[in-house]
Amino acid sequence: MVAVPVTASIGSSLDAFFDAVGSFADSVASINFLALLFGLLAFTGYLSLRARAFFHILRAAYPTERFRFRNIWGAYIAAYGFNGVVPARGGDLIKLFLTKTSVPNSTYPAVGSAMLVENVFDATMAVFILTFAFTQGAFPKPPDFSEIPAFDLQFFAGHPRFTLFLLTALMVGGLVGFALLSARVRAFWARVRQGLTVLFDRRRYFREVWLVQLAGWVCRFTAFWFLLEAFNVGGSVKNVLLVLGVNAVAAVVPFTPGGAGVQQALLVKVFAGAATGATIAAYSVGQQIAIAAWTLGVGFAALVWIFQFRSFKEVIAAGREHREAEKAAQAAS
Repeated sequence: MVAVPVTASIGSSLDAFFDAVGSFADSVASINFLALLFGLLAFTGYLSLRARAFFHILRAAYPTERFRFRNIWGAYIAAYGFNGVVPARGGDLIKLFLTKTSVPNSTYPAVGSAMLVENVFDATMAVFILTFAFTQGAFPKPPDFSEIPAFDLQFFAGHPRFTLFLLTALMVGGLVGFALLSARVRAFWARVRQGLTVLFDRRRYFREVWLVQLAGWVCRFTAFWFLLEAFNVGGSVKNVLLVLGVNAVAAVVPFTPGGAGVQQALLVKVFAGAATGATIAAYSVGQQIAIAAWTLGVGFAALVWIFQFRSFKEVIAAGREHREAEKAAQAAS
């Protein structure tokens, strides 16, 4: 009974996406490539500042260890680039492995919890951005997400009971898993707390993490301003904040690479009256393609130059081997 509407939803999402790809291909000649370059450079600055904040988080967790910012930057950029082409944030596993091997005597639980510290800033900014977006009239309300031609949003917005059940199950499962780990390995919680060390020093967190992430957010704001100009939509404070609101929603359902389907569908809806349909469709796909291609290229260069890996597949294989070796060493001890 559910298969037909679900299949239809996926089909309509694909149709909308490929229509937008066609509009992007038709509008390539009208792209302002100088603005596009400035936008991509600003986006690289955003990622670099995020990587710097992550470096400070790790320095607080491992004050006696010596490690280079270059390695943390490379891990951060490579992970973001990989996330742009694979679903469900698979690049985070690359970030976890490369960071763990870059910081002497570090552990996966500590590095993993350190990665979560970044979300504190993201949550505070998301409240401000989404509040602004929902008050502008153009941004759809959550109940209307089921009408957006993106399978991710349609499914979860159209099945609120299942969505609530899934969220509850994930929370309960996570608590049970942590409880079991806590009972079996007492050091686990100590390592998790170690990764969160910077949060217990509010002044240091504000100075070395929050403010650095804020500077990165300004670079991100600048990047989307130039990207809006590059694709002839028009840069403005309102337009950039609406784009950031779309990104915040897409980050909640990262089932496609970079949240591509959700971003494309929401951007078309949000900017419906700002320019022609073809221009908005071209921007919705074009900015995703540009950022994904750029960050993938920079991320791959970081893998080769900093870590001497020749492919993302090689990194994943090395991560598995490293994890198995750790398990074997723990079992032996």
